[in-house]
Amino acid sequence: MTEEKKVNLEEEVKNAPVQEEAAAEAVKEEVVAAAAKAKPAKTENKTEEFDWASLEVGRDAYSEKERGDLENLYNDTLNTVSEKEVLEGTVISLNKREVVVDIGYKSDGIVSLNEFRYNPELKIGDLVDVYIESLEDKKGQMILSHKKARATRSWERVNEALEKDEIIKGYIKCRTKGGMIVDVFGIEAFLPGSQIDVKPIRDYDIFVGKTMEFKVVKINHEYRNVVVSHKALIEAELEQQKKEIIAKLEKGQVLEGIVKNVTSYGVFMDLGGVDGLIHITDLSWGRINHPSEIVELDQKLNVVILDFDDDKKRIALGLKQLTPHPWDNLDAELKVGDKVKGKVVVIADYGAFVEIAPGVEGLIHVSEMSWSQHLRSAQDFLSVGDEVEAAILTLDREERKMSLGIKQLKEDPWSNIDTEYGVGTKHSATVRNFTNFGVFVEITEGVDGLIHISDLSWTKKIKHPSEFTGIGDAIEVVVLDIDKENRRLSLGHKQLEENPWDVFETIFTPDSIHEGTVVELMDKGAVIALPYGVEGFATPRHLVKEDGSSVKQDEKLDFKVIEFNKSAKRIIVSHSRISEDVKRAEETETRKTQTRSNKRTMKSVSDNIEKTTLGDISELAALKTQMEQEEKKDK
Repeated sequence: MTEEKKVNLEEEVKNAPVQEEAAAEAVKEEVVAAAAKAKPAKTENKTEEFDWASLEVGRDAYSEKERGDLENLYNDTLNTVSEKEVLEGTVISLNKREVVVDIGYKSDGIVSLNEFRYNPELKIGDLVDVYIESLEDKKGQMILSHKKARATRSWERVNEALEKDEIIKGYIKCRTKGGMIVDVFGIEAFLPGSQIDVKPIRDYDIFVGKTMEFKVVKINHEYRNVVVSHKALIEAELEQQKKEIIAKLEKGQVLEGIVKNVTSYGVFMDLGGVDGLIHITDLSWGRINHPSEIVELDQKLNVVILDFDDDKKRIALGLKQLTPHPWDNLDAELKVGDKVKGKVVVIADYGAFVEIAPGVEGLIHVSEMSWSQHLRSAQDFLSVGDEVEAAILTLDREERKMSLGIKQLKEDPWSNIDTEYGVGTKHSATVRNFTNFGVFVEITEGVDGLIHISDLSWTKKIKHPSEFTGIGDAIEVVVLDIDKENRRLSLGHKQLEENPWDVFETIFTPDSIHEGTVVELMDKGAVIALPYGVEGFATPRHLVKEDGSSVKQDEKLDFKVIEFNKSAKRIIVSHSRISEDVKRAEETETRKTQTRSNKRTMKSVSDNIEKTTLGDISELAALKTQMEQEEKKDK
């Protein structure tokens, strides 16, 4: 136990008998006073005859009726109280731990001093609210609570303030998410950040520890939540000022205001109790990305009223309207064809806007960015922030519109196409696009051409150009034809080499036999890879082997050329024809041998015809008929 606690305990022990004697003396005085009222005739002369000795030994000096009357008189001097009740009491003493409160009952109550921490100036004689928790505990002491009394009374008081629209005071205890916590009558109420002031508050900490006036705006009885507002008091004061200001508003009027809030779409201005909005497009004649580039919070500005609704609740303001339009100050000597410099401020797929002076912009359409005919996006040529030089193509001062061009600063490549890219000239090009019938390439910016699929290779059978090259690849070309009207060249790639079919014509002659490989089997036939990178084609009936089976994929066999078409670059081959021709030759030789034998036989018959009989003649006739039939069969 600390020294301080020991001293406090000794003081309480010393004071306890004194308090008991004082209480006993007070009771004795009340009893005497009550007896005097009950026996007025005797109290004048016989007050000293009261036998205190008999009282001490237990003898009752009063009759039962007299004692009952005295008790009633005594009880009438006390308040009638009950537990769970809130009463007002008077502080009669206090120490470092407890406060003694008189509520007019036969005994005083005790309240912990901790419950008065909010009121460090508490002193004897102050009136306080107390809640009766118990009329008598085990020690015969009445237990009171000031905290519960405050809570009960505070809830009643807060509800009353809401009903009567009262202005109350509260102590801001601390910050919380979205606002502040305010102590109102001992209840923690919520003060939203938007209800602190009519102006947006950026630093809540400056209000912590302050006592301010509020209005109760909402109570949730289920959760016992209270919401208060300081803004409501200010708004009430400003409402009258607002009506006076609004009544005087006119279009075109110039007012001074303070920047209240800055958003991505505009600036809110406080015009002295009335709010107005400057849209981002009305801040500056030039393009800006965010209003903060022009204004800052709490800045004072002169603004002009552009428009407002019938109730004057929405006020549109302008800042740029206070300065002349930049188009009015544009150089009067500027004309179509002149060159100007500027910065790209906005870019879209169809073009780019270039600011040549603050508030003066021109559009460069994507078609005016390059002599190329390829469809592209403006982002392929320019980016926001680029410094560019352009030529003025159109200029309309009344409509305040201007169109610009970049490609006009360069010479049109088609102006000297015949000399630079004449027929027969060879160039390196870049593949830009494919179609089923060919490849579009770009020789240089603005000079495009088409390589037909048939002009890609002398020997390869190409079904689609993507089999031969890829987009973005470089390819060598030769100019075959010029279409100046449509700004398009006809190009070739295979023409860079001599036509090998002139040589092939002497090699792949009809009936010549060459070794080939089956590279592709189809329902209609097969593609055969022949020597020198040439491909031939064989129909299904020409793919049958001598044993009756069909050729297989990747099989190497001998093929006979049965057709060579130089103009169509087509070679028809056959494997079956080789064995068929051998067999046919053998059969022809057999027939020739038999014919010679028959002729010798006929000559022998003719030589002996005179020696034959009629019977022999008949046999010879039959033999002759048989020989003729066999000859027909051979034919």
